[in-house]
Amino acid sequence: MATHEHFIYDDDQCKFVPVAYGKSERYLHTFSIWLVSSVIFACIGLAVLSQNVGTPAELALKAENQILTSHLENTKTSILTLEEQLDGIAEMDSKMYRSVLGMESIPEEKREPGIGGADIYSEFELYSEDASEILKWTASRIDNLERRINVQKMSFDEIQNFYNDNQERLKHVPAIRPLEGILLSGFGMRVHPVFKYKRMHSGIDFRADIGTHLFATGDGVVKYAKRNGNYGNLLIIDHGFGFETRYAHLSGYADGVRVGSEVKRGDLVAFSGNTGLTNGPHLHYEVYLNGDAIDPLNYLFADVTPEEYLMYQEIAKNNPASMD
Repeated sequence: MATHEHFIYDDDQCKFVPVAYGKSERYLHTFSIWLVSSVIFACIGLAVLSQNVGTPAELALKAENQILTSHLENTKTSILTLEEQLDGIAEMDSKMYRSVLGMESIPEEKREPGIGGADIYSEFELYSEDASEILKWTASRIDNLERRINVQKMSFDEIQNFYNDNQERLKHVPAIRPLEGILLSGFGMRVHPVFKYKRMHSGIDFRADIGTHLFATGDGVVKYAKRNGNYGNLLIIDHGFGFETRYAHLSGYADGVRVGSEVKRGDLVAFSGNTGLTNGPHLHYEVYLNGDAIDPLNYLFADVTPEEYLMYQEIAKNNPASMD
């Protein structure tokens, strides 16, 4: 391979003369050039990477931000679930507790208080657009949840005070389930399983094998305890204060239960069956107030959770047929 010569200007000879390098000097010179070039290119490469990708510290921070954003998304899902559960509690509060007790409902605008303008969350605008949006959303929803929970707490305090002032009356309100069973059909217009046309279903149907224990849902006096047409064996309890409950299709009555017997909430009063006109063993349960049939679902508030209440509502809504 040809060796390139290097020249310097010689003042004595007034001309350029070749420079003589030894072999080791040439190797050192070449190595120095390669080393300097490598350093320069490496610096250029790091500068480009830093500009377009980021430094190691920046990359680690981006990864951390992605994890935090993912956690915030999970938090968002949890908040939506809490809001749904709080909606169920508020519905029970209005339709069950307050309605049954004769208390005024809380206006919707009071349950959904305002939280001011958007500027109160402007501090989050320092972050990236995605992080800023989810932080604003989360902070807003949490503030709203806190306000709704405070409203609900005040409502329960009012209900507790009302209960303390009206304990004697409330003992007679049919406020528990007549048995531990799955709801089969709800109150309202339903297709009759035998006649095959829609007609008013004045109660709710619970799944119950023959002989299942049935309980008084409030204090009262037995008004009727014998067979009654399509109802089969029927039990009617007069609870006073305008309330009356009916248990139909019974297989029998508990010992000592006869017309005039006094019963307390939770007492065993009868056994489920398949008498009368039915589509199978079950309990048909009705609640009357001042002579009018009302939806018994709204009178199970003493032992039904908000989740169970919403589940019962869904079943009643989606099942168009009754068992009797």
